[in-house]
Amino acid sequence: MEYTDFLQTKQKQVTESGFAVDTLNENLFPFQEFIVKRALRSGKYAIFADTGLGKTIMQLSWANQVSIHCDQPVLILAPLAVTGQTINEGAKFGIHIERLKSDVFGKGVFITNYEQLPNIKTDQFCGIVLDESSILKNYDGKYKAMLTEAFEMTAYKLACTATPSPNDPMELGTHAEFLNVMSYNEMLAMYFVNDTKDTGHWRLKGHAISKFYEFVSTWSIMLNKPGDIGFSNDGYDLPPLRINQIEVETGKPTGMLFGGMAVNATDFNRSLRETEEDRIKELVKLVNDIPEHEQIIIWAKQNQEAINICKALSNYDIRNVQGSDSPEKKESDLLGFANGEYKILVTKTQLASFGLNFQNCHYQIFASLDFSFESTYQAMRRSWRFGQTEEVQVWMITTDRMINIPKIINEKEKQFKTMQSEMTHAVNKNIKGQITETVDKSEDVKTDQYHVMRGDCVQRTKELPDESVDMMVFSPPFQDLFVYSNYVEDMGNVSGPDEFNQHFSYLVKEIKRVLKSGRLCAVHCMDLPTLKSRDGYIGIRRFSSQLADMFEAEGLFLHSEHVIWKDPLLAAVRTKAIGLAHKQVKKDRSMIRAGLPDFVLVFKKPGENKVPIRTDDGRFQTYVPMHEFDKFPRTPEGFNEHWGFDPESKYDRLEQYSHMVWQRYASPVWMDVSQTNVLQYTTARDQNDEKHICPLQLDVIERLILLYSNVGEEVFSPFGGIGSEGYQALRMGRKSISIELKQSYFNTNVKNHRNAIEQNGQLEMF
Repeated sequence: MEYTDFLQTKQKQVTESGFAVDTLNENLFPFQEFIVKRALRSGKYAIFADTGLGKTIMQLSWANQVSIHCDQPVLILAPLAVTGQTINEGAKFGIHIERLKSDVFGKGVFITNYEQLPNIKTDQFCGIVLDESSILKNYDGKYKAMLTEAFEMTAYKLACTATPSPNDPMELGTHAEFLNVMSYNEMLAMYFVNDTKDTGHWRLKGHAISKFYEFVSTWSIMLNKPGDIGFSNDGYDLPPLRINQIEVETGKPTGMLFGGMAVNATDFNRSLRETEEDRIKELVKLVNDIPEHEQIIIWAKQNQEAINICKALSNYDIRNVQGSDSPEKKESDLLGFANGEYKILVTKTQLASFGLNFQNCHYQIFASLDFSFESTYQAMRRSWRFGQTEEVQVWMITTDRMINIPKIINEKEKQFKTMQSEMTHAVNKNIKGQITETVDKSEDVKTDQYHVMRGDCVQRTKELPDESVDMMVFSPPFQDLFVYSNYVEDMGNVSGPDEFNQHFSYLVKEIKRVLKSGRLCAVHCMDLPTLKSRDGYIGIRRFSSQLADMFEAEGLFLHSEHVIWKDPLLAAVRTKAIGLAHKQVKKDRSMIRAGLPDFVLVFKKPGENKVPIRTDDGRFQTYVPMHEFDKFPRTPEGFNEHWGFDPESKYDRLEQYSHMVWQRYASPVWMDVSQTNVLQYTTARDQNDEKHICPLQLDVIERLILLYSNVGEEVFSPFGGIGSEGYQALRMGRKSISIELKQSYFNTNVKNHRNAIEQNGQLEMF
C-alpha cells in the first residue's frame, strides 16, 4: 500500500452498506425524511434526536423500508411501556406493527420490550431498531453485551435516543461497537486518554475532540431542533419550562456539628432515608397548591419513599409504579396516566423517564435528586417536549444535606450542551461534505548548520538523499500514550498497536535508505502498561520489542541496548499504577511489578563505515561538557591516582574523560541520567496538549551523539519536537536535520536551534 493510501485508511471513513429510496411515509416532515434517507443509505446508523422530534415515526419508517427491501421481518426493541405507545403511533401513521409473541415468518415490523431479549431468536430478523438505545450506555452492562452479541451479524441496524452521551462521550463508543463501526477498545485508543487523576475515568484527548465528533457524524446524526441541520424550526418552539429548586432545612444529623454538607454516592441512600419525612411534608404542600384538574408526576428514588408518598397523598387518585410490579401492571398504569385516567403518578426515573409521552401533564415534582443528569433531563422531557402547548412547572426538592447534587447536575448539563454543540457542528460539516483529510503544509528553516523541516516525517524524510545522514537519534510517539496533534499523519493518532506498527514501518524504510552504511540509529522508548478497561488485562506491552522487530525486518540489526533507570516512587505517584501501589504488598503480591525503565535501542545499518568515529591523536578530544570536565579531581588521588594521570595536564584530563566515557557507555544500565535535564518547553504547549510535552533528556542525547558521531557530521531526528536532539547536536559541534509536524513545536524547535548557535558563539568569544 502506498503511504498516502495508508493515511486515507486512518481517516476511519464508514462504509455505507444500505440502499437508497425515493419515497417515504407521507407523514414525515422534511427534516425527518432527510434523516431516514441517510439512515437507510448508511445501513447501520444512529439517530440522536431530542425528545419530541419524531424518533418514533422515523424509526418506524426506517424499519418498514428495510423489511420491504429485504422481504424479511425487522424487530424493534423498546422499554416496556413504550411498546404500546409505538404500536398506537404506527397505526396513526399507517404502519402496521405487531407485538412479538413467537417466531415470525415473512416480512413485517415486530416490537417487544428489552426484557424479552433472551427469549428471541434474533437471526430471523434482517434489521434491528433500538428504541432508547442509551441502554447501551454501560460498556460492562448486561444489555450492552447481550445486544451487541445477539445482533452482531444483523445486516441493518438503527439506534435511537435523545441523550446519547449527556456527560460521557464514551457512551458513543458502545453505539459504534453495536453498529459494527469500530470496536470500543479501538475507539478508546484512538480518541480517549486515561485520566491519571482518576484512573477509572477516560476522557477525550485534547487534540482528538473535533476529529472524534467528525467521525461520529459519519454514522449518526444529532439535533435538538430541525434548524440544527438546516431545516425550519416552525412548530418546534417549546413553551416555557419553569424549574423551581426547594432546599429543605433538616437540622444537624446525629453526632454532627454542622447541618449543611456535601453528600457522596456512598452516603446518598442513607441521607435520603434520614430526610424523607421533611421532604414529603414539602411535597404535600406543593401538591395541595396545584390546580385540582391538573395531573402530576412525582419522581422518587426509593421504593419505601414512593410508598410513603402515596400514603401522604391518599386523598388523591394516585398510583405507584414500581419495578416489582408485573409487566402488565406497569404498562397499564403508565399508559393509563398518559390517557388521563388518574391524577398522580409516582414512579422512578429508571422506569418511566425514557420514551414515554406525557404532554398531558404540566407539573412534575422530584421528591429527591441523585447525581444523574441524564435521568433528570429525560424525566423532565416526558412533559416538556415538542407537542406540549402549556408551560411546564418542575419542582426539585433537595435538602441542606445534599447541597452538592444540584451543582453536579448543572455541571453535567454544561458538558451535555458542549457535546451537542460539537456534534451539531460536525454533522453540518459532514452534510456539506467538508470533512476531509488534514493536509499538512510544509515549511523549512535552513542554514549551513541546520535544516528544520515542518511536515509529516515520512513524507519529508523521502526528500533526503540516499546515504546522506551520519547518525540518527530520536524518541518516537509511544503508540497511544501521548497524542500531540489532530493530524492524521501523527503516529500518536492510531487505533492500536497494529496501526502504529504499520505507520511506523513506512518511516523505518526511509531511515534505512538515508542512513549511511555502517552507521547507527538510536531510538529512545519504553514498554507500555496495559489497562484492563481497554486491553482486558493489567500487564505490559513490549513496545521496545515491537520497534526492534520493525527495524530488523528492514535489515537494520540491534547493535546495542541500554536501560535508563527511573524512580518507581515518582512513577507510582504520577500514574497511580496499581502494580506500584504499596498496599498491594500486603493485599496481593501477585499484583505488584517493577517500575518501567526507559530504553535506548541502537540499530546499525549493514555495510562498511567509511569514516571511522574517532579523534586524530587517539585521545577523546571531541566535545567535553563543562559539568563533566569539572568532575575530574586536580589532586593525584582517587580516579587520577588509579589511572596514573598527571592532574595538571589538560590532555591527560581528557584521556581520563575518555576512560569515564568508556565505562559509562559499556554499562548496560545508565543510573545517572537526570530526568529533569531537558529543554524548556512550556512555550510550545497548546491548549489541547495532553498531559505534558515529553522532551528527551539532554543527558541521553549527549551520550549518544558523543559516542556515535564525529564533529561536523549530520545528526537527524525525524521526530524533532521542540528541537532537543538538534540543539544538543549543534552545541557539540555537529549539524542538525530535524522534522516536526506540529506548528507550535516547530516554532520552538527553530528557536532552540538558533539558541544553540548563539550560545556557541558566546563561548567562542571567551
